[in-house]
Amino acid sequence: MRSRHSIDTPRAQMTGAEIVLQALRDNGVKHIFGYPGAAVLPIYDELFQQEDIRHILVRHEQGAGHAAEGYARSTGKVGVMLVTSGPGVTNAITPLQDALMDSVPLVCLSGQVPTTLIGSDAFQECDTVGITRACTKHNRRVNDVNELAAVIHEAFRIAGSGRPGPVLVDMPKDVLFASGSYAPPEAVTPRLSYQPDNRCAGRESEAAIALMATARRPVICVGGGVINSGPEAVNRLRELVDLTGFPVTSTLMGLGAYPASSPNWLKMAGLHGSHEANMAMHDCDLMLCIGARFDGGLAAGVDGFSPNSRKIQIDIDAASLNKAMRADIGIRGDAGDVLAELVRLWRALPRAPDRARLAEWWSMIAGWRARRSFSYAMREDVIMPQYAIERLYELTKERDTYITTEVGRHQIWAAQYYGFEQPNRWMISGGLGTMGYGLPAALGVQIANPGSLVIDIAGDASVQMTMKEMSAAVQHNAPIKIFILNNGDQGAVRQHGNPDFVKLAEAYGGHGIRCERPAELDDAILEMIEVNMPVLFDCRVAELADRLPTIGAGGATAGGHPRPSRPLRGTSG
Repeated sequence: MRSRHSIDTPRAQMTGAEIVLQALRDNGVKHIFGYPGAAVLPIYDELFQQEDIRHILVRHEQGAGHAAEGYARSTGKVGVMLVTSGPGVTNAITPLQDALMDSVPLVCLSGQVPTTLIGSDAFQECDTVGITRACTKHNRRVNDVNELAAVIHEAFRIAGSGRPGPVLVDMPKDVLFASGSYAPPEAVTPRLSYQPDNRCAGRESEAAIALMATARRPVICVGGGVINSGPEAVNRLRELVDLTGFPVTSTLMGLGAYPASSPNWLKMAGLHGSHEANMAMHDCDLMLCIGARFDGGLAAGVDGFSPNSRKIQIDIDAASLNKAMRADIGIRGDAGDVLAELVRLWRALPRAPDRARLAEWWSMIAGWRARRSFSYAMREDVIMPQYAIERLYELTKERDTYITTEVGRHQIWAAQYYGFEQPNRWMISGGLGTMGYGLPAALGVQIANPGSLVIDIAGDASVQMTMKEMSAAVQHNAPIKIFILNNGDQGAVRQHGNPDFVKLAEAYGGHGIRCERPAELDDAILEMIEVNMPVLFDCRVAELADRLPTIGAGGATAGGHPRPSRPLRGTSG
C-alpha cells in the first residue's frame, strides 16, 4: 500500500534506527533529552556510534520533556525527547500536556513493543497513540520502516508551524531493526490534512486601525503568542508602540515581549498583576490583545471584564478567537505578520493621529502607578521574598541571563519583581502549572545556551518534584543555579520535611549555599553566579509573605476594578 506521504528519490537502505538519526540531523537537531529502555535500544546503539547529535541522559522521562521544553523556548527551535515504551511514555504525559497548553514545539520519539506483540498485553506495552491523543498536537505509530523518515519529518513540521505544540512518533522495536529507504525532508510532500494558513486578513486589519486611530483610552495586551512568533513579531510590536504611544501590558506568558524598562510598560496584568495594568484593562475603550487567551489568569470572569471597551483579538489559532471572550474584531494570523500589517497601515494613514488625545489616559495611569501596588514591608531580621528577587535581578540584569521557575508563590514574585527586556528569557509552566518544571527546564536552557547564566527561581516544595535532575546537570557540566525561596511552607499547607539543601547539593556533586539575612544576600548571590557548577541556593525567606496584590475570591476579572485581598504594606519595592 502506498504511504499517505509522497516520497521521491529515496536514499540508500538504512535500518529504522539509522533512519531516525538521519532524520534528526536533517531537521537540524543537535541535542536530544532521553532515558533508555529496551524498546529504543536500537536508537541508542546508533547514538553512541556518532557525534553529530548529543544525547542528554536525564533521570526521569518527565525531566526529559521539561528539559526539551526549556531548550525549545529559549531557542525557538523544536525540542526533542526520546522515551521507551510503557512507563517511559506514561512518564512523558505531563510535559506533553504542558507543551500543548503553552504552545511549545516538541517532538517525542517513543519506543513500542514489536508489531507482532501489540495488543497482547506484552511487557511494557501500552496504547501510546490512544493515551497521548489528547495531549499532543498530532501523534502517529509507524508500522512500516519505509514510512519512518517521512513521519519524523512531518512531526517536526507540525510541531513548529501554525500554533506550535508537541507531536509524538511511536516506533515499534521491529521497525527500528528493519531496513528501509530514507527520504530527506525536501523529498516528502506535506500532508494535505495539515496546511496551516498564517496569512492575515486585510479587511479586519484595516478595521482594527480605524479603531486604534480614534481610541482615547487604548491598551495593548500581549501574550506568549508574540514570543512564539519570533524576533520579527517582537520588533514589530515595539515599533507599533513607538508609533501609537499606547500603553502595554502582558500575560504571565508574555513577559519579555515588551521591555520592562519602557515608560509604556504597565507591568503584568491578571490575577497577580499590577494595579495600573488591571485598571487600564478595565477602563480602556480599546483593547488590542495579541497572542493571548483570555484564560482564568487574565480574566477571572466574562461579565465584568473591560465592559466599555472594543476588543481586537489577534491569534494564529482560529479556535482561540472568541473562545473565552467576544471580540469586536478577530484577526487570525501569525502575530508577526499581523503586527507588520498594522504597522504598515498605521504609517499609511493620511494623517498621524494626534497623541494629545491620550494625555488624559496617561494621567489616569500615572495615578494608578502612584499606588505602587507591588510595595512590601522591608525587614532587617529576615529576607523578604520580594527583596530576594529584586536583588537577584539587580545582580544579574547586565548578564546574559535566562530565568525558569517552578510553580507557586515564587513564580509570581519572579514575574512581579524580575524585569525582562527580551523575549525567550522567561520559561515557566503557564497553562498546566506543573510543579517541578523549572529545574529540568533550566537544564535544557543551559544545554542550549552553554555560556549563559541560567537560574531556576524555585520553591522549597516544588523543586523537590524533580530534584533528581540535579544529578543530570552535574553529569553534563551544566552549571544551572537553583535559587530556592525557602519559606518552609507548601502554599497553604505547612511543611516541615525539607532536606538540608546545602548537603543535598554536595551529595549530588554540586555546590550548596544558605543565606538567612538580608545583609548577606548580595555576597551569597554573587558567589552563586561565580561558581562554575550546579548550585542549590537555600534562600531562607519570611514564612508568611503574601504574593500581593491579588484579586480576592469572587473578584470579577483581572480588569474588573481589582482590589488586593489584603492591604498593601510598607513602601519598599
